Amino acid sequence: MTVRGDFKEPARPRPELVIGREELFAGAREQLSGGGSVLVHGPAGIGKSTVLRALAAEYAESARTVLRCSATESESHLPFLALADLLGLVVDEIADRLPAPQRTALESALTGRGESTLQRDGLALRLAVLSAFRALAARGPVLIVADDLQWLDPASAELLGFAARRLGGTPVRMLCAVRTETEPQAQDHDRFLRASVPETLALRLAPLARAQVAELLAQRGYTGLPRSTVRDIHRTSGGNPLFALELGRALAESPTRPSPGEPLPVPTSLRALVLSRLDMLSAEARRTLLVASAGARPTLALLHAAGRENAEAETASAAALGLLATERDAPGIRFAHPLVSAALYAEADAQERRAAHSALSRAASDPIERARHLALATIGTDPAVAARLGEAAAAARDRGAPSVAVGLGLLAARHTPADTRPSSDERRLQAAEDALTAGETDLARDIARQVLARATTPAERVRAWMVVVDSAGQAMAEIDAVFPQALADAGDDPGLVALVRYQLGWRALLMDGEMTKAREEAARAARLAARAGDRRTELLALGFQAQMETLMGHPDAPSTIQRAMREPQDPRVACDHNGAGAARFRWLIMGDRLAEARTAITALLREVQRRGMVESELHFLRGLAETELRSGHCGRALDLARESLRLARDTGIGEAATAMFTSLAEAAGGDVDRALALAHEAVDRAEEDGDMVYLSRALGALGHAELVAGDASAAVRSLRRVRELEEALGVIDPARGRWHGDLAEALVRIGETAEAQDVIDVTRRRALRLERESVLAVLDRAEALVRAARGEQGPAERQLASAQDRLGKLGYGLEEARAAYALAGLRTLPTAPGVRAGGTGLPGPTAYDEAARLFRRCRALPWLRQVESAAALPPAAPPLAPAALDSLAATERQVAALVMEGATNREIAGRLFISVKTVEATLTRVYRKLGIRSRVDIVRLAAERRPD
Repeated sequence: MTVRGDFKEPARPRPELVIGREELFAGAREQLSGGGSVLVHGPAGIGKSTVLRALAAEYAESARTVLRCSATESESHLPFLALADLLGLVVDEIADRLPAPQRTALESALTGRGESTLQRDGLALRLAVLSAFRALAARGPVLIVADDLQWLDPASAELLGFAARRLGGTPVRMLCAVRTETEPQAQDHDRFLRASVPETLALRLAPLARAQVAELLAQRGYTGLPRSTVRDIHRTSGGNPLFALELGRALAESPTRPSPGEPLPVPTSLRALVLSRLDMLSAEARRTLLVASAGARPTLALLHAAGRENAEAETASAAALGLLATERDAPGIRFAHPLVSAALYAEADAQERRAAHSALSRAASDPIERARHLALATIGTDPAVAARLGEAAAAARDRGAPSVAVGLGLLAARHTPADTRPSSDERRLQAAEDALTAGETDLARDIARQVLARATTPAERVRAWMVVVDSAGQAMAEIDAVFPQALADAGDDPGLVALVRYQLGWRALLMDGEMTKAREEAARAARLAARAGDRRTELLALGFQAQMETLMGHPDAPSTIQRAMREPQDPRVACDHNGAGAARFRWLIMGDRLAEARTAITALLREVQRRGMVESELHFLRGLAETELRSGHCGRALDLARESLRLARDTGIGEAATAMFTSLAEAAGGDVDRALALAHEAVDRAEEDGDMVYLSRALGALGHAELVAGDASAAVRSLRRVRELEEALGVIDPARGRWHGDLAEALVRIGETAEAQDVIDVTRRRALRLERESVLAVLDRAEALVRAARGEQGPAERQLASAQDRLGKLGYGLEEARAAYALAGLRTLPTAPGVRAGGTGLPGPTAYDEAARLFRRCRALPWLRQVESAAALPPAAPPLAPAALDSLAATERQVAALVMEGATNREIAGRLFISVKTVEATLTRVYRKLGIRSRVDIVRLAAERRPD
């Protein structure tokens, strides 16, 4: 129990406690802040007590009295123990406020004197507890924190429930936790909910996702685990944080790490959770469960085929003990929790495991499963077993299961005798390449390093070096020393040199930012590969060359794409994210052929998903999201971008690039603050990796998010850096990043119209040469804002209307809506004296209707909020008297007119597309020219000189 007075100590939140619980905490906070109560429930180890402590620490300050109890199973037989924990230290403070019979009954129950029982003193005790809570609440808010409600002694549970049901309308909140069954559909918490304060919110703790388990392990110091191991921890723990941490601890303490496909070491602490129930099974039933745990998809038919004749009865007894999940009409056998299967397998000795796998190698119908079980039942090398495993790995690869192929390939290598072909290292390298396909880059790198430690043949060494390079992704600076070693190993073999030169092209691009050099290396690699008859490497090199030429605006780009798409083709390269198909998609989308681009990228995405090519899937998810965003389908783009970000976080592949694009999608259809955070993350990662290409893209996303957020000055700083970087990179095609219109618009907002016009002029020349119609239309939109800032209202409106029409016809829905928004902003500006108005002068809400309609159609929520805010401003005031304003420039007259309306500096900035600082500087000039001191003087002067 804690009693607080006026002193309030600030809460100290512990971020690591809420990994993966953000939504749950948001719901709990909303409920508790409104004076409500919360019941947290879920299975053992899921983090209920952790969440309870964090919430209690956060909300204890708002209560005058905090009452706590935490029951245990061993003490649940002691009557009134939980009640004593809750009220024992405060009963003296409120005893005099209880009627004598209630006080006597309560004191007897709390002290154990007088042999009070519910049967004898039931009503008095119930009323006493209720009165005690009401008396405490009369002095100030009360927070009751109760953990492990399932272990409450029955007497305390009955009394607490009686009182809770009658505490409605009093300042008493309950924050409780209770263990419930693993199955989400189980409603075990209902009886505890009925015993809680009325309208208590029940929140179930769900298992953590794989990325969240990885974060939890890292925060607790279990770092350096391969992603494949983290995947196994997540699968074995079922996303349970306690189980995951115990598995991580066991791995950290183990002198050797399990190989891919091998079971994790299950610590004694976790085995104890299930072994007591396993001991209640017969020996035969336990053997049956061991066979089931060794199988990938166990069924009763499989168990029968494996020689378990009494499988029905034995699995039924296991289900009765809660070891197996009971599912009607389900053919498979499913363990109640993955940990049950893992503990059972870990507890068996090596001979028992081999016997189980031997039986399954004969019983399994799938050839891949048969080969795997045969390998696990075999000791030592065996060429026949190795050959079967190699065939099984190839079958898994063809099925689109590269992660399965990895485990089979490593098993094949283990059983491959020396001096045979393919060698054990060749099998390991194939497994490493399968790991790259599956997105398990750290595993691929580790396998390649093992091969390099002993391989002597040039082909195997170069192949291993290429795996190391590919596994580095964008962070090529970390493996820069690899290239001279790989070239030395390649010697004068054109096929091997082609492999290295292809990767050197990527190095030139990512590390040096030299597109011309990257193109040259790609072309050289293609020629060498063709001479060596290596069509796969030739196709990859041509695809890379085509991408460089597209970004550079090189005239050879279409012909290079055609060369890369000629027969013969390698099916895996054809759909690779660095292949010709990807290059063609980029060429289509940069050329405003959005419908064709969508068709192309959708087909590529479907194929790589079928093949299990994770990195390519990630690229094509982003590509499809980009196509949808260009088309103005912001909601769809946001869904795809968030899906790609989840995949990137899960695999660790392309996180910077994916954060960059997700930022663009968030700024268009989601949350601007999230867009800013993601863009900053992308910039930081690109700078850390030394990746100049994605740094420019990340800065472009940051500048865009800053512009949408209304910070034009910051947008200019970011986008100026993009301009400098792309000039250095040799990026000529403005359709690559499409940041130019944003920079020009931001420059207008801060009053730098001359620089804005220069950006437009330079970009327009390039866009005209390359026939980038959508870029030209966006530049016209930006130029109209420059004209408006110079006082050319009529021409500006006409140019904007034309740009809006062209963008709509090209299918760029979001850009069309932005043009409509800018046009509405111009039409609601007060007309400066001496400047001919070319617009309609419509009031705000009417002028903004078209922009709002278009943004709503795009589901561009951040932009829609801007429109609604602008439309809510009062209509423009009449023009100020010419005599008072003759000495002012056009922008100064517009600012002064808006001051006359009563607009704030921020509102003026939004209406005129300039920064707040520019507004302030402009007002200073206005004051000086008019000989006045404040905004009030502007209004007074205008009123005095306005004609009757």
